[in-house]
Amino acid sequence: MAHSIVMPALEMAQESGKLIAWRKKEGQTVAKGEPLLEVETDKAVVEIESPADGILAGVKAHEGDVIPVGQTIAWIVQPGEQPPAESADMATGRRMEAKPAAPAAGAAAKTEPQTGPATAARISPKARRLAKEHGIDLENVRGSGGDGEILTEDILALVNAAPSQAGAPTATKTAHAEANATEPLSQVARLMAERTAQSWTTAPHFFVTREVDAAAMGAAREKFGPAIEREKGVKLSHTDLLIAAVSHALERHPRVNASWTGGAIRLNPEINVGVAMAVDDGVVTAVVPSANRKSLGEIAVLRRDLADRARAGKLRPADISGATFTISNLGMYQVDAFTAIIVPPQAAILAVGSIADRVVAVNGQPAVRPMMNLTLSSDHRVLDGARAALFLNDLVSSIVDPKTLLQ
Repeated sequence: MAHSIVMPALEMAQESGKLIAWRKKEGQTVAKGEPLLEVETDKAVVEIESPADGILAGVKAHEGDVIPVGQTIAWIVQPGEQPPAESADMATGRRMEAKPAAPAAGAAAKTEPQTGPATAARISPKARRLAKEHGIDLENVRGSGGDGEILTEDILALVNAAPSQAGAPTATKTAHAEANATEPLSQVARLMAERTAQSWTTAPHFFVTREVDAAAMGAAREKFGPAIEREKGVKLSHTDLLIAAVSHALERHPRVNASWTGGAIRLNPEINVGVAMAVDDGVVTAVVPSANRKSLGEIAVLRRDLADRARAGKLRPADISGATFTISNLGMYQVDAFTAIIVPPQAAILAVGSIADRVVAVNGQPAVRPMMNLTLSSDHRVLDGARAALFLNDLVSSIVDPKTLLQ
């Protein structure tokens, strides 16, 4: 029995997705659950798995195509089976990016050649686009990343090393070109810009800030981190501790875990903590589901796995769906404090600054302590100042005394 491969809906407001790469070529066998294609949405590049065992056939979409959600783009068939006939050409409903207009009736349709083995090679989404823009054959590129992953820097090195068709440009011409250069936005970056602008202009943001002594959190990391690393094979991070602390505080403050639905407030039954992660094209939010029911070790393993796959552009649909609250931590970039924009329809987002030694008053005497700034951005349609302050106070208490998080 043939199984259709459709452009999936990976989030509520998604109307289309961009096909980044096929992991299999037409005619190749594929196993159920095996990576089949990569799709770019406004949140991330997501790896889509095959729904069945069989042979990839009837491929109707190519890399770079932007395809409406729900539209069939290929089939998984059994040996000797033919893909079902389509009632209408898929191309009539497809919007193409950076492609010429469709040919006149009767003209032969132009299709892009299928890429070779490099399609399945590990390569960052931005590097893939740069290679395509500059006509670089990925089969001849040796990646410098982990496991041979092709990075943006590898493509840029080849671009910069390529001789100019008109001879070497002068420094003046090069500087002028760089000054007037524009960088096209990927779908992830473009839709992220649209969503943040929409959130900022429609959700009435307000902010509450607390400075917290992070000494106890650092001590907990040093005490319990080695055991988690031995048992789980990952290092315990400050972000892992914050995820645990936030999830337990949300249990006691369900309104902060709520969502604005356009005319009402929805109290979410699950506590799914999103973590903003930097990637080549911007920021993606990966989700730790049911974080309040996970141990620190479980959180650390999942957070590390999400971070690795986010950088490699291998996130799955479930990895970016269902967040009810988000943490944005810029402490590793030496940022003291900042405010973050709420991710709709969530009610709040926590901005975390770096941990730095500061002189503060302890029992009426000056002392040097490792301090950290937390800023909670809240949607005033869901939360008021008192509710936000009480949540932040409760969160600070968990950070100062984190023993309840050490499960």
